[in-house]
Amino acid sequence: MIIYIHGFASSGLSNKAREFKEYFKDDLITPSLSNIPILAIHTLEDLINIFLSRGEKVYLIGSSLGGYYSLYLANKYNLKAVLINPALTPKKTLNKFYNFGLVKNYFDNSNFEITKEQFQSLDKLEVSLIQNPKNIMALIQKGDEIIDYKDSVKVLKECEIFVEEDGNHSFENISNYIIKINNFFN
Repeated sequence: MIIYIHGFASSGLSNKAREFKEYFKDDLITPSLSNIPILAIHTLEDLINIFLSRGEKVYLIGSSLGGYYSLYLANKYNLKAVLINPALTPKKTLNKFYNFGLVKNYFDNSNFEITKEQFQSLDKLEVSLIQNPKNIMALIQKGDEIIDYKDSVKVLKECEIFVEEDGNHSFENISNYIIKINNFFN
């Protein structure tokens, strides 16, 4: 089973999630996760444990903050993961764009609160040593207006990385990589 992990203030119904769902069909789930990091991780761990207990292989695709979560989970469970413009220094990134208080969800325009404690809980998910770099593939666009691509390249230097000029945070033309992602998982 492939789990698509969306980014901060996004949804499992985002455009990228729908593109992956169109290709992978029933082999992919796209849960809409809590904006509270620890709750999102607990949900993902529960899903992973359910699939693993059924003897299924689990793969992760994570975008932005979902890439940060994916790296943590791939490391913890020895899973293959594809990270798309991953926010591997999330506190730095989030502090640059958000203040504590109400934040608008990009998908449905609802508001949710972000707290200092939630930011601090991201520290518990930091991967200081990637256990199996061969399990990680990263797709990075230099034109990402939110994340400094050099941060990701530095952390993932031993992993398979595809860096494109230009692009944006959403990762333009992700469909060009879907077959490469499928081959990486298989």
